[in-house]
Amino acid sequence: MTSLLAQAFEKAQSLPEYLQNEFAAQFLEDIENELRWAQTLSQPQPTKLEMLAAKVLQNSANGKTKVLGFDQL
Repeated sequence: MTSLLAQAFEKAQSLPEYLQNEFAAQFLEDIENELRWAQTLSQPQPTKLEMLAAKVLQNSANGKTKVLGFDQL
């Protein structure tokens, strides 16, 4: 435990019990949120270009595209 965290807990001990419980509940919620963010950010995130490319490939596979030459664009 870091000295700052120990200092925070030491100060929290002097609070009334209901405030200690509020502090603990908020602290636990913050920890869970941080863990969820860390998990989310550790997973690869598709870029906008990758999502568009997947959509185009799907449309092409489903026959929703038309072959055009450069002069027809």
